[in-house]
Amino acid sequence: METYFEQYIIGNVRKSHGRTITETDIIIHAGQTGDFFPHHVDAEWCKKQPFKQRIAHGTLIFSIAVGMTANSINEVSMTYGYERLRFLQPVFIGDTIKVTITIKDKKDHKKPGYGIVRELIETFNQHDKLVMVCEHLLLVEKKSKHE
Repeated sequence: METYFEQYIIGNVRKSHGRTITETDIIIHAGQTGDFFPHHVDAEWCKKQPFKQRIAHGTLIFSIAVGMTANSINEVSMTYGYERLRFLQPVFIGDTIKVTITIKDKKDHKKPGYGIVRELIETFNQHDKLVMVCEHLLLVEKKSKHE
């Protein structure tokens, strides 16, 4: 698939399917990152804390949400980075998240023949509460580069 800079339309929205967060997700992520803070892995300790249960790592939710946006390969773009990442609500074992991706804006890049497309990534739980938000920047080739 090839979607060039000029073909992105500000305001276009796409949505993902749901993905339920499991205890296995949290334990594997803890092992991969070394983040074994009790908020994530100690059920007994968490019973005495405000949320009364384990909380998924923010970086886990970010990783899964970003993966949920990757439903096709655009051969003329690549990730340029992420900005304004915020974790607004905790995500618990058994919560199901969904992602809404909105084309927020686009602008020319200093590299001739390329532009930056900014996507708003909003992650919601099963209660439609916004749990994470960030902006994804894509470096995208311009079709005019090929003409």
